[in-house]
Order: sequence, then C-alpha cells, then structure tokens
Amino acid sequence: MSAIILSIGDELILGQTLDTNSAWISQQLAAVGCPVLAHLTVADDQRAIERIIGGAIHQCSWLIISGGLGPTVDDLTRQALAAALHQPLELNQEWLDELDRFFKQRNRPMPQANRIQAMIPRTSRMLFNTCGTAAGIEATFGPDNGLAVHPCRVFAMPGVPKEMKAMFTCDILPAIADAGGGAVILSRTLHTFGAGESRIAEMLGPLMDRARNPSVGTTVSGGQVSLRINARFPSRAEAQQRLDQTADACQQALGHLIFGCDDQTLQQVTLELLARSSPDATLTVAESCTGGLLGKLITDTPGSSAYFHQGWITYSNQAKNRLLDVPQSLLNQHGAVSEPVAMAMAQCARLRANATHALSITGIAGPDGGTPAKPVGMVCIALAHPHGCQTYTFHFAGDREMVRDRSAKTALYLLRYHLLNQPLPQ
Repeated sequence: MSAIILSIGDELILGQTLDTNSAWISQQLAAVGCPVLAHLTVADDQRAIERIIGGAIHQCSWLIISGGLGPTVDDLTRQALAAALHQPLELNQEWLDELDRFFKQRNRPMPQANRIQAMIPRTSRMLFNTCGTAAGIEATFGPDNGLAVHPCRVFAMPGVPKEMKAMFTCDILPAIADAGGGAVILSRTLHTFGAGESRIAEMLGPLMDRARNPSVGTTVSGGQVSLRINARFPSRAEAQQRLDQTADACQQALGHLIFGCDDQTLQQVTLELLARSSPDATLTVAESCTGGLLGKLITDTPGSSAYFHQGWITYSNQAKNRLLDVPQSLLNQHGAVSEPVAMAMAQCARLRANATHALSITGIAGPDGGTPAKPVGMVCIALAHPHGCQTYTFHFAGDREMVRDRSAKTALYLLRYHLLNQPLPQ
C-alpha cells in the first residue's frame, strides 16, 4: 500500500504559492502507515494532468489530488480525471442542490459558472465539501474497468487548505487507515551540530543501511545535520518500540553531538543547560562580524530574559576599544580578528554585564576584507566563565550569510560542551 500526492495549479508551478497541502497530507498518511512514493506538481493544463494521472495510477494504491476543482476555466482536474477514466462528466443533482442552498443562505444568486462544480465523471462518487463549493471526487482505476493492472483509488479534493483538510479527514483518511489494518509510520528527528554529514554517516555505520527498518537518513541545514528516523510497522506499539531503540542506538553512536530532537533548537537546549548549571547563571555576548545574530538566536528562545540581560555589537575597532575596553595596543598588534582580541571582548563583556558566562565573536564574514594570513571565513570565538577563558579559531566555508550563521551557532556549541563538562569532538 502506497500513495502519490498530486498538487495542481499554475501558482504552484510558478512558485507564487507554497504547496503546504502535500506536506500535511504526507504527515496524515504516515500516521496510518501509508508510505508516500512521490509529491508531484502540475500546471493547470488538462493534457498534462491526464498524463500524470495515467502514469501515477500504475505505481500506487492511492492517488491523492488537490487543486483544480474551482468554477473557472483554468480549473481542469475534473475534466482530466473524466478523460483518464474514459467517462463523460455528468451533473450530480445532490451537489447542485447543495450549491443552490449555499448561495441562497448568503442572499446571492448562484453564478452559472459554479454549475461545473457539480459535474463529476459518470462512474465516480461525489465527496461532500463541508467548507466550500467544490465537491470532491472518488474514482477507481483497476482490472474491473480495464484501466490498470492493480487497483488504484483516486481522490480529488479542492486546493483550499481548509476545505482539503476537512474532506481528507472525513472521507479519505479513514478509508486508507482501514485498508492499512492499523499499520503506522512513526518518525523522530535528532539534531546534531559539530560534525559534517559524512562524519555523522561514518559514525552511524549500519544504522544508515537503506534496507533497515526503522530507516535513518540525514539532512543538512545551516551547518546542522539532522537524523530523520522513520519506523514502519503493523502496529503503533511495535513502531514506537523500534523507533525508541533506533534513537537510543543513534545516541550511543554519536554521543553529545546530538543536542536535541524534533522542534528543539541549539539555543533552547544550551540555555536549559545554563539554567541547570546554577540558579544565578547568566549569559552575555560581544559580537563583531555576526552583528547581533548570536543575541537574536538567544532571545528567540522564550524565557531567555531570565538568563540574558544585555550584549554588545562592536563592529569597529573604535567600538571595541570604547565600549569593551579592548586595548588599542592589542588591536594594533594582533588585529581585530584574533584570539587575544576575542578573549578581551569576552572577558570585559562578562565583567560589565556581571554575567557568569560571556561569548564573543570576531571574524571576516566577507565577501571582502580577507588577506592570505586572515582569509574570508576566519572567525575567532571566546568563551569567558568563572574559571577562565578559552579561545578558538575557525575557518568557515560559504558566503557571508553562511559564515555569520555558522559562527553564531558554533559559539552556542562551545558553550554547550563547556556546560556539559565535555571535551570538544575531534
């Protein structure tokens, strides 16, 4: 049992509207154990829609369509479905009467164009729309009508998310769940920071075998490598047990590189560690090349005001000297992008904010400003705390935005490992 999701609309093809329907439908199907083979998108073109339907029905048990059921000339899903079924469109009197009531309740005459929304292929079933004027359609392709070797049930729904979700929940999901016999797909995402994707894959070893169930795959975003674990089993209890076992195995393989799961963020987890380290723990920042990004990440976390009271953006050398008392002689001798300057920034920020911990960042985000000795992407980060101050130099690849983002997250990564009292991974 598997499904293909087909979204229809010029606005989707042109990138004018984001296809949120497919993501939502996939989540619902996973909950009843129905794997999704593909997300397809096609323009408002009847021949193109027919071709996609004609190919998809031979590959899946369920074809879920959203969009193209409106009353205008560019809404062509019903016509394409009828052509694929080799059946004419016929007026569904029940839905026509419902449309008439819909407009009368709003004291408006029903436009003639809306009659098309009561037209469905002859051998199909009308699906009631509780939120709008576009009736849904259920059709079957298979050996009985000579249109496919294996049965494939097709459900066409309106593209308006509210209408689609109501129809899918009421008429479609129960049918798929019954056919699955209680099967389920459970998922969990584990987030890591501090090692590249290839290194993570190497450490996971056989856990990433594509034939394995639960499966483990990796995705990368903003320097963060996330593990997506999917468990497909006949029952929820078995899926949950095997999911937990695989998550534990990943944790054992990667250790503290895993900082959280699902919706947890690096800044959230780090602040929680800071709070647990001491009732009086606080954090401040002194930033140069990141321009306040580190402070933003910290204050994006609800409740951060209990631990973060102030910070400094000292973009120029004059600001570093005037606001953070970084000695001019230090700037002259080592340059702004150096570990001694990063250390001075962190230590002074900690004292001025009366904070237990301070993070500083100074670097060359680019695209200009680099030299052979200090190229673009070179960033110095310091962590000051009650027992001393550590400094680090990194060389980040990528454009200006990537260097800044990676710098801010790396500062949090350093603080997290310090709070865990763990050495940094090699």
